[in-house]
Amino acid sequence: MRCLLMIGALLSAVLTLPAQAFTFKIATLAPDGTAWMNEIRKGADEIKERTSGRVKFRFFPGGIMGNDKSVLRKIRIGQLHGGAIVSGGLTAIYPDIGIYSLPFTFRTEAEVDYVRQRMDPLLIKGLKENGFISFGLAEGGFAYLMSNQSIKTVDDFKGQKVWVPRGDDISRTAFESIGISPISLALSDVLTGLQTGLVDTIAGSASGAIALQWHTRVKYLMDEPLTYLYASMVISQKKFKRIAMDDQAVVSEVMGNTFKRLNKLNRKNDINARAALQEQGIIFIKLAPQLTGQWFDIHNNVEQSMMQKGVLSNEITETLQKHLDAYRAPSIVSHKNQTSSH
Repeated sequence: MRCLLMIGALLSAVLTLPAQAFTFKIATLAPDGTAWMNEIRKGADEIKERTSGRVKFRFFPGGIMGNDKSVLRKIRIGQLHGGAIVSGGLTAIYPDIGIYSLPFTFRTEAEVDYVRQRMDPLLIKGLKENGFISFGLAEGGFAYLMSNQSIKTVDDFKGQKVWVPRGDDISRTAFESIGISPISLALSDVLTGLQTGLVDTIAGSASGAIALQWHTRVKYLMDEPLTYLYASMVISQKKFKRIAMDDQAVVSEVMGNTFKRLNKLNRKNDINARAALQEQGIIFIKLAPQLTGQWFDIHNNVEQSMMQKGVLSNEITETLQKHLDAYRAPSIVSHKNQTSSH
């Protein structure tokens, strides 16, 4: 009996011990001082305060832990616990997360908002089923073709030295579908590539082009959304479960709100960046309606290729198209116009 009492006392003592502190090590390509890093650091400070220091974050910004592929490898071996990773990098975890990156998928921010409201939960669930916790997606804006040459048609595009992010299969397939062999470079090498002439055409958001100084080496921007950029901070589910359930709830709440703020802030910053590019002399090229069709054909070619290769599932592409069709249906558009007129 005394032995049982001692065991009971020991178990009681163990169960009432305070939870041990845990520090999540998170890497990202985003430079320190950017809106992205500032907001995430604010979230981390709030989490530290609300968990009485039990949960902390240590960030490795500016690519000091390598590119997204290197970050994921370091997460798998336990050197890191998570990363703020762009959609192309996240496809190594869950291929369908790249669905929004298909070229010429979205035409307006309103379409993006409609689709994301319905599909983001599905994509975040997919990441979780593959071992990673996500707190939401934050948009990086539309990517536009920027070049030293005026590009209006697919034929204008041929012969250009086009950059694609290393490991971005969707972008590579898009360019190869129109007979272009793109040049793969790490994000950190793009400016040097533009300066040396290794590449002369890039795709990026307005805010990204300014932050990374790419805008100093290009003259034209084709003002047709090429693809949609987004990213997420993901944490290894195994590591996340090491903190108490109450602390998990705090982290999820705070970082979820952080990503909602980032989503709005990034859109506002990108609108301002477009204006800044025009003020600095970048020429925005508007395509005539008869020229857009040949570009939109690229979307279908890439979508089919990605499905044939098993990179994107039929289910995810059909779901995306269903929502786009619903948004573009005349009855819904008419209803939106009526609503906006009141």
